[in-house]
Amino acid sequence: EPMGMPGDVLAAACVYPLVRAGILGSKDIQNNDLDSISNLLSGLEQLDRFCLPANWTPGEALATQQSEALRKMLLAVVSDARLVLVRIAEQLHRLRNERELPEDERRQLAVETREIYAALANRLGVWQLKWELEDLAFRYLEPESYQAIATALNEKRVEREAFITKVKNILGHELAAVGIYAEISGRPKHIYSIYRKMQRKDRGLESLHDIRAVRLLVNDVKDCYAALGVVHNLWSYLPGEFDDYIANPKDNDYRSLHTAVTGPDHKTVEVQIRTHDMHRQAELGIAAHWRYKEGGGTPAAFDQKINFLRQLLEPANDGSELLDQIRDEVFEDRIYAISPKGDVVELAPKATPLDFAYHVHTQVGHRCRGAKVNGRIVPLTYRIRTGDRVEIITGSQPNPSRDWLSPKLGYIAGAKTRAKVRNWFRQQDRDEHIRAGREMLDRELTRLSERDT
Repeated sequence: EPMGMPGDVLAAACVYPLVRAGILGSKDIQNNDLDSISNLLSGLEQLDRFCLPANWTPGEALATQQSEALRKMLLAVVSDARLVLVRIAEQLHRLRNERELPEDERRQLAVETREIYAALANRLGVWQLKWELEDLAFRYLEPESYQAIATALNEKRVEREAFITKVKNILGHELAAVGIYAEISGRPKHIYSIYRKMQRKDRGLESLHDIRAVRLLVNDVKDCYAALGVVHNLWSYLPGEFDDYIANPKDNDYRSLHTAVTGPDHKTVEVQIRTHDMHRQAELGIAAHWRYKEGGGTPAAFDQKINFLRQLLEPANDGSELLDQIRDEVFEDRIYAISPKGDVVELAPKATPLDFAYHVHTQVGHRCRGAKVNGRIVPLTYRIRTGDRVEIITGSQPNPSRDWLSPKLGYIAGAKTRAKVRNWFRQQDRDEHIRAGREMLDRELTRLSERDT
């Protein structure tokens, strides 16, 4: 089954387009055998609601926070995280057919794909989806750069494939001669990956060492180093291009040997060597490449918890109990709410509309008079839940209440919100004290003036 998905998830994926199109309603689902997957269909509906705000531009600090928060929320909003994989696959389907869309809609879909869904596929270890999502988005967002690289690769494709076949045959023969049994394959290079490396290294296509690449999968660590010896005995390696990620794994526990050599016909070729187990970990690890590809870190608590999701993609795991725990075990310390403009706001647990208001802007919090959640008026003590759409009702002047500071009344959950309200009252008290002091000074000066006369 694709990506190891169980039958009920596959059934929900097949039925959901009919639900989205309005052909099947809730009554249709409840009155037949589809009732068993109604929760999964509901989860897919939730995932379909969220998108990036209009005119969203990648690269800006706030925009980066928004894309990160939205990715986290998509993982948190449904109890079965495997539905996120269905949503990613659906995004790929939309992208494959986006030529029919107007230019502005096509661009918005491509940006959303690259920033949200390709990044999610990367984190969840679904590499086949990730690469195609990235390449298609790149094709629509930067068509000239895409076409230039695609044309250059295509011109040399037959020559490159013949070269890789030659390398595989030589390696297979030499490895077998020393008793090493390896699975050798050419490693496909993806256009967006090539483009990013060209930009990062400021080099042309032919100067990249890994345009031609092979991967060796062997049985154990001993064979990894023995195979490396065979490769280096055959061809001279390029200085500075050897990395031992087995002895020194990356922070995300990625393990492999990487080397680049001058192979047959004096052409460079990259060689990756790892065990079958290392390869499975690299392909399935949800936390793998979290920092390695995207750069930067994540809060330690969340970074540890995302490892918990790794097991979801293990084929041997039915995941029934595990999936029930996702919301509590992985995301219990964050809430993700939506503003009227579609922005994602990340809040502390038990957050209220006042926490939301002060997170948006201090003055919005000071002027808060009420709130709507999902279109309904709610009390300011309402506990926001992930996925809630929150709208703050404001007055023309700031007017916080001292009741907000009482922990027993439950108006505020976050320490930062409480500090902002407390600072407002301190400022008011300071102004009042200054005013009273001036009045006292004026009275005393007047008294002294009258006495002297």
